[in-house]
Amino acid sequence: MTLDRRAAAALDRLLPEVPERLGVAVSGGGDSMALLHLCHAWGAARGVALAAITVDHGLRPEAAAEAALAAQACAALGVPHETRAWSGWDGRGNLQDAARQARRALIADWAAERGVGAVALGHTLDDQAETVLMRLARGSGVDGLSGMAEAARDRGTLWLRPLLEVRRDELRAWLRRRDIPWADDPSNADDRFARVRARAILAACAPLGLDAPRLARTARSMRRARAALAAAAQDLAARAAEVTAGAVALDRAALAAAPEETRLRVIAGAIGLIGGRAYRPRLDALEALAEAGTGTLHGCRAVTVEGRLWIAREAAAVADLTARPGAIWDRRWRVTGPRADAAVGALGPEGLAACPGWPATGLPAAVLEASPAVRDGADLVAAPVAAPDAAAAAGWRAAPVLGACDLAARLGAH
Repeated sequence: MTLDRRAAAALDRLLPEVPERLGVAVSGGGDSMALLHLCHAWGAARGVALAAITVDHGLRPEAAAEAALAAQACAALGVPHETRAWSGWDGRGNLQDAARQARRALIADWAAERGVGAVALGHTLDDQAETVLMRLARGSGVDGLSGMAEAARDRGTLWLRPLLEVRRDELRAWLRRRDIPWADDPSNADDRFARVRARAILAACAPLGLDAPRLARTARSMRRARAALAAAAQDLAARAAEVTAGAVALDRAALAAAPEETRLRVIAGAIGLIGGRAYRPRLDALEALAEAGTGTLHGCRAVTVEGRLWIAREAAAVADLTARPGAIWDRRWRVTGPRADAAVGALGPEGLAACPGWPATGLPAAVLEASPAVRDGADLVAAPVAAPDAAAAAGWRAAPVLGACDLAARLGAH
């Protein structure tokens, strides 16, 4: 089957329905330039318009020229194109991870503004193999070794990787036959980056049979295993978890009766849901928290009260986070009331001390300390969760944003 037909078949399979418009992330490199032209041919045959975006991270002098090349290719195809810049690198942490997260956020924002529900990415089989190898080096389990998903929903966007079964060299050969230019990123030869080193290791190990296709097959096998484990975790959560008051309460007896892998998945899912982190906690830290039934991890605080393990937001993690009434605060609450000029923030230990009737709520102090409070400057106006009756009498109410379906979705996400 030709590359054109394989790409078209992948898009047909990955999209739940034929959209009016498909987004395409184009960097100017070979993989994304091939993706652009393949998606354009697919769209032309199905009446689907394309919209393209390039993210300029501002980290290399060549980036502007690469964005211009992408824009030129889109113009030749009649595809609307936009370049968005990132200037958030502070010189600390993992540069490539920070750039990847920023790129995802910028593209998701662009897609939401343009009404684009799905965005195609140019990851290849070689990218998948390199990802698996790097995660293997980090000691990843089933989730990590399952690699990148062909289709995944995140930040309100459906992300597609229709070229995940195609080799990088095949794409470049396809471009050459059509005289389509592309830019080579010089950082792809910079061995300071882990992915470049992984690429070299793969080339060296190929004579032993440890090549890109074999690692990609491993990822497919791990994805099947991950799906089975996710289903077991969702089943346990349906029986043992309650999402309430901006926290997750887990029945410790039900957790103890479950296999360790399933138990840890549910706890990790609860931490991810409440803390809002994209990545699962490291295994040793997760095991320690599950064993102790208490601790802090990924912006969450765990406490055990009357046979239930509560995963609450860590109050200190949201101490400086505020929102106006009516807006969503900390992804978990929407507080409404009579004053638009008040500030919604964390109740905190001091605020909880000002609510002597809080034990009547039946909620642990750790949950209430991270619940929303309404303040006028330093003055506590209302505590809708810790003192609901008084708050309601004053016209203030707090509605939780998260529910059981959100935990199930996080446990099943892959």
